[in-house]
Amino acid sequence: MSFAELNLHASIQKAISVCGYATPTPIQAEAIPQALSGRDLIASAQTGTGKTAAFIIPALERLAKPGPAGIGPRVLVLTPTRELAAQVADSVARYGRFLRMRYGSIVGGMPYPDQVRLLRQPVDLIVATPGRLIDHLERGRIDLSRVELLVLDEADRMLDMGFTDAVDQIAAATPKKRQTLLFTATMDDPMARLAGRLLKDPSRIAISSPKENHDSIEQRMHLTDNLGHKHKMLHHLLEDPTITQAIIFSATKRDADTLARDLYDRGLSAAALHGDMTQGARTRTLTNLRRGKVRFLVATDVAARGLDINGISHVINFDLPRAAEDYVHRIGRTGRAGATGVAISFVSPADAVYLQRIQRYTGQTVQMHTIPGLEPVSTLPVPGRGGNGAGKGRRPFAAGGQRRQGAGAGKGGAAPKSKAGYQQRGRSQR
Repeated sequence: MSFAELNLHASIQKAISVCGYATPTPIQAEAIPQALSGRDLIASAQTGTGKTAAFIIPALERLAKPGPAGIGPRVLVLTPTRELAAQVADSVARYGRFLRMRYGSIVGGMPYPDQVRLLRQPVDLIVATPGRLIDHLERGRIDLSRVELLVLDEADRMLDMGFTDAVDQIAAATPKKRQTLLFTATMDDPMARLAGRLLKDPSRIAISSPKENHDSIEQRMHLTDNLGHKHKMLHHLLEDPTITQAIIFSATKRDADTLARDLYDRGLSAAALHGDMTQGARTRTLTNLRRGKVRFLVATDVAARGLDINGISHVINFDLPRAAEDYVHRIGRTGRAGATGVAISFVSPADAVYLQRIQRYTGQTVQMHTIPGLEPVSTLPVPGRGGNGAGKGRRPFAAGGQRRQGAGAGKGGAAPKSKAGYQQRGRSQR
């Protein structure tokens, strides 16, 4: 199938052609026709399969036709994080560049006045995180009675983050006759219950993505007791002179800024990369990384997606990702172009369920390592067996392993200081 065979609106087809795309990915080839038919849809697909375009293109096709009069959005896309919302908004801009429409983002951490101005005017499409949207909804700032299409992107992650009630409340504020598209990487019992409440006779699509073996990457896990323990281990590991450059992944943009500033204050050449930075700031940071002026890049998942820099010798998961495919994506930033790499992950007792997902997804059990003098006192509980803290349950895989002094084969001296420092980044106002 080609995009031309989908009989899309001429403006959308033109935008797709300008992007250089001729053939849809498997998830796009299956999901777009189903969505265009008007049926509700449950699509199970991993990150990196092209799922964003799989719902944005049908959404834009709907907006290319006249809709009912009003101010509220005709299309509402819910995402779990600001970073993902920015990625979705970028796709709207890319594929809708030749359409006459108005769209915007309603996410936490952004200025309220800009969002209030957006909602006071007619808008066709809104990309939102549940928490901030609920805030506007309860204050009467947004009317969802005109919603024709509701999209839940990475719905499993929204449930993991505790947004179940918020999603239900938002869906209840939209018309019952709406079309609903649900995209998720996993389909467990909570997800099935959510789908049962919000969707009507949905079509079902499941697209599996090829798993990378990452044979060239040495993977290690370190059990951590608390945030202070994490920082002590990170500072020790970064003393290893075998680290040419490393990407350190954090869960939030605020944590990325804080951690990068901490490393810079310790005399290390560090910088942050996240979704609140302007495009110019991101470009400068990546240029400095490629030129070797930045040795330690502290990044969030979405900001680092697609990075292809051959000099990355180490990846450190300061925060373990909740989604297994994010773990595979993260560690794949090292060991590129025939080189070997090292991937180190910090795991807390609260991360046991996420570790289990990673092991099930990759089919691998990564050995635990300890650092002499920084041994943990906690143990990992077995998910679902009642263990939920230090000293409870048992570890769900072989622990112990070889004791390592640093991030590489042996302990080295302190990393050299550099003038390339951390800069406070500008925030996007979108």
